[in-house]
Amino acid sequence: MNYSFIIRKATIEDAPAILTIMQESFKKYMQDTGLSGTMEALSESIEEIEADILEKEVYIAIIDNNPVGTIRIKILPDNTAYISRFGVMLNYHNIGIGKSLINLVDKVLISKGVKKVSLHTASKYRDLIRFYYGRGFYIESTSTDRGYIRALLVKEY
Repeated sequence: MNYSFIIRKATIEDAPAILTIMQESFKKYMQDTGLSGTMEALSESIEEIEADILEKEVYIAIIDNNPVGTIRIKILPDNTAYISRFGVMLNYHNIGIGKSLINLVDKVLISKGVKKVSLHTASKYRDLIRFYYGRGFYIESTSTDRGYIRALLVKEY
């Protein structure tokens, strides 16, 4: 049997699959961090995802024709970038999909001359903090603007 793993730019047709990935991965994020209520990522509509596909760099990871991960990058006017909506389906955790998505982001941003990328995550989510440190990010600051301690992580190229 042949197996395939690809990461490609997302198309409008990928929006429903991206919604499914976001729902599953961010519900786990909330559960693992003990957050209650809701998050923007969980209330996002297909139309909002489609708008991001048109306005940002949105990538989707696919294994054997199954969408399993996604990440979005917004390149800002100051030539920095911001990562958002990064998630992997639960059955595909710890097999290198997240690392591959971050590696692709690095290649894309370096090729575009971006010098710094940032993202936010819950500072108490040890596994994610470890993951990001392993990819070269560091915590620049924290805030409680969303009702929990969020870390602003930065990576410089």
